Amino acid sequence: MLESLEFESLGALAAPWIYVIVGTSVLLDVFLPVLPSGVLVIAAATAAAGTQTAADAVGATNGAKAEVPDIMALMLCAATASCLGDLVAYRLAWRGGDRLDRAIARSRRLTRAQDRLSTALMRGGGMLVLIARFAPAGRSVVSLGAGAMHRRAVEFLPWSALAGLAWAGYSVSLGYFGGQWLGATWLATAVSLFALFAAGAAAAYALRRPAAAQQRSA
Repeated sequence: MLESLEFESLGALAAPWIYVIVGTSVLLDVFLPVLPSGVLVIAAATAAAGTQTAADAVGATNGAKAEVPDIMALMLCAATASCLGDLVAYRLAWRGGDRLDRAIARSRRLTRAQDRLSTALMRGGGMLVLIARFAPAGRSVVSLGAGAMHRRAVEFLPWSALAGLAWAGYSVSLGYFGGQWLGATWLATAVSLFALFAAGAAAAYALRRPAAAQQRSA
């Protein structure tokens, strides 16, 4: 009975319209980092990987079937939406002018992040864009900061595309392998989300280290 409920609940995430939901969420969370885009990507991948296993467990006699999204299509959808959202934020910040500069100046955190981003991009350290994609709100700070500083698109967009692909690939892989090992269950989703949040914590720590080193040397 429990397996049936889990299958039916997660099976709803395997419907074709999940591409639209995932893409919209990933695109918008550059402006609203609280949107659960990573949760949706992982849950959809978990449902895709574990649907058939769950259907077999429930039994073929009850007609349990679900339309399963393609894993590669799901990954490309999330990666494309991520890069597109970064581009929109970058262009808006580029045109934001003095208003955005004043908003950044009012936040000590954003000011420090902007300074680190400027230094990193000037030194060719585009890996900052990649790491920040996994950190909480890091994508927002990097995209808006690059636009506000009028960094050239060639310095930002290729790294944004790579970051989006890496994040999407990691998230989909977590959901897929979690679904393969644990089935289409909420436990599989929870374990995968824990791994995603762990990567976010590690990325946030990596971003703080240069600032801490600068403060000690000052």
